Amino acid sequence: MTGRFFHRIDAALGRILPEQRLFLRSDTETRFVRLSPLAQAVGLTGGVAMLGWAMVATALLLMDGVGAASLRDLAQREQALYETWLDEVSTARDIHAEEVRAARDRFNVAMAEVSRMQSELLASEERRRELETGIELLQGTLRKTIAERDAARGRAEVLAAKLDDATPRPVEGGPNADDLQATLAFLSDALEHSAAERELVEADASAAYQLAEALAFERELTQERNDRIFTSLEEALTVSVAPLDTMFRSAGLSVDTLIDQVRAGYNGTGGPLTPVSFSSKGDATPTAEELRAESLLARMDEINLYRIAAEKLPFAQPLRSAYRFTSPFGMRKHPILGTYKMHDGMDMAAGYGTPIHATADGVVVKAGWVSGYGRLIKIRHEFGIETRYAHLAKIRVTEGQRVSRGDRIGDMGNSGRSTGTHLHYEVRVDGKPVNPMTYIKAARNVF
Repeated sequence: MTGRFFHRIDAALGRILPEQRLFLRSDTETRFVRLSPLAQAVGLTGGVAMLGWAMVATALLLMDGVGAASLRDLAQREQALYETWLDEVSTARDIHAEEVRAARDRFNVAMAEVSRMQSELLASEERRRELETGIELLQGTLRKTIAERDAARGRAEVLAAKLDDATPRPVEGGPNADDLQATLAFLSDALEHSAAERELVEADASAAYQLAEALAFERELTQERNDRIFTSLEEALTVSVAPLDTMFRSAGLSVDTLIDQVRAGYNGTGGPLTPVSFSSKGDATPTAEELRAESLLARMDEINLYRIAAEKLPFAQPLRSAYRFTSPFGMRKHPILGTYKMHDGMDMAAGYGTPIHATADGVVVKAGWVSGYGRLIKIRHEFGIETRYAHLAKIRVTEGQRVSRGDRIGDMGNSGRSTGTHLHYEVRVDGKPVNPMTYIKAARNVF
């Protein structure tokens, strides 16, 4: 049955592919191999299949090669763009840091000038008060001398009238002419002496008034200088507060809430209460300059609160040496399994043993081995924020230790589930991971 089936196929194929014979000749004999139509069809089909497979395989290899080259070129371009962006960010950060340092220097110079001007103002007020006291004494003496002069003139006029009305005959029991002449000479001398004293007192009073006018002019100049100093200080404070306020808002934080929390934690006061007043008349009502100075002190206190809040939040970078940014925060593809998984931090690669620094003030709550993280350091900060530093080669802090921003806490390594030496850095707010670059970018214009 099977033989007849193949014979029919062979006969049908014989119309298209006639039987062929392949002769093999040697020195003694000649042989041939008969190629039936079925065998020829099988051979042709196999050859066509092999040729088709070779063409498809070659096309797939070419497509894979082109795709891989395109991906490599794309990755290189993205890496070049990212490195260029990092250079620009670093340059901008350095420029803003220099501006902040210059503003801080101007602020310190202005504060020193304010202190000097306040000292001069107090000394000027003291001199003015002494002059006012001296002028009052001189005025009292002058009024007393004028009164005595007027009284002496009155007595002299009375005596002169009596002398004119007197007769040349001496009156028994009354004054004679010699006594009257002596009295008149005495009164004249007294009047001349009083006039001299009055002129001296008037000269002293005129000099005192001139000195008071000079002191008043000096005080006006001092007030004008103080006004310029206050204006410079107010501008410097405004320039200093604006970057800090922008930094907090860029990080998605409520500035008012942060400042209130810092103020609540740093609110100790004490000591005697003494009113501040420069008045020489005992008036406790604050002047315009005092109110302006109190406003500046309040702004300075606000800057201090900003500074405390900034030190307690992770705005600094954990690495101070050169590094390569290898993996961002967010979903990323597993290099072997090909599945996507959430990456709760950012990876920064550098040399083995590179120093790791705390990004804010806080307390170490974990310093040891954790599965997947390897050697891990957890630091709890204020406002419900926590930072994590993983895959370390060495831990340099202990649990419960309080650290400050910039303190060296460990060395970069390759411990735990890691493909190479790098730092895995996380920021968590109330236990939820957030993008650390949000804080780093927010602080690039300040630190």
